Amino acid sequence: MSHVPDRPHLDFAGDLDFEQILTNPILDIGARVWEEDRYVAFRICYRSMRRIDDLVDDRKEGGKALSTDEVTHYAATMYQWLDALERGEAIDDFQEELLATIRHFCLPTWHWRRLCEAMVYDLTHDGFPTLLAFRRYAEGAAIAPASIFMHLCGLRRDGRQNLPPEFDVHRAASDLALFSYFTHIIRDFEKDLRRRLFYFADDLIARHELTRDDLYASAVSGELSENIRGLIARYRRFADFYRRRARKTLDSMRDIFAPQYRLSLEIIYALYLQVFERIDVTSGDVRAASLQPSPEEVRARLLKTIDTHSPASR
Repeated sequence: MSHVPDRPHLDFAGDLDFEQILTNPILDIGARVWEEDRYVAFRICYRSMRRIDDLVDDRKEGGKALSTDEVTHYAATMYQWLDALERGEAIDDFQEELLATIRHFCLPTWHWRRLCEAMVYDLTHDGFPTLLAFRRYAEGAAIAPASIFMHLCGLRRDGRQNLPPEFDVHRAASDLALFSYFTHIIRDFEKDLRRRLFYFADDLIARHELTRDDLYASAVSGELSENIRGLIARYRRFADFYRRRARKTLDSMRDIFAPQYRLSLEIIYALYLQVFERIDVTSGDVRAASLQPSPEEVRARLLKTIDTHSPASR
């Protein structure tokens, strides 16, 4: 697949298997409009983060408590890997590939440090006592990977040399990442709670006169009480707050990005918006089967976004 640097690769949608689109992360779909080398860089970075995240989620699934020795082992493993990355001394072939990508694309390593810090929090805590604790956790779990995506969007080229973005990557990525993350939490309400993974803050659960057991029972039964709908409505308002901020950020930075990178951010916004728009906390079903658009709907929204934001449409 070849790409022209100053125009978006608009035929990529024909390569997607929309019957399998539900297993494709939205970030991956957005990155498909990039030049091949930058897309591959994203895939390498994303895979490294998924390895760390899945290591913790898989161990915590089912609400099984970790022993002190297990926590020590997992944390030491992550930080040994991170220390090697920050020293630039690979401990295996995959990390060597990741380091080469980091060097070539001028990526700082703080993204991986913040992710590891969030995952160590996961190991040493059972959920989030407050919304503030969750927001701090999101710095590593959501904003760090989104910042890598934003960095690759803003990367500049001087001949064959890459130059880092000239804007604050963390600030540019934060609102879109948090809009996406809160939308994720609502969409995955049933799936996460069945796995005993709690992303709703305990103080807000209590404010709606609920317990974690109430949430788990709702996920298993599929029944939504008024109190649970109220809690989900609150999280929808959080998502909408960051959605509006993300929209302003994307609009204000429109001229900073080359067309294909601007398009990739619009794709991410549009596909999460498609899920967000389906959240009906008054009378609708908020389970993933209802919130997840069909492959045909995803395809239609994707093609509409490409058509709307391609240079030819202006």
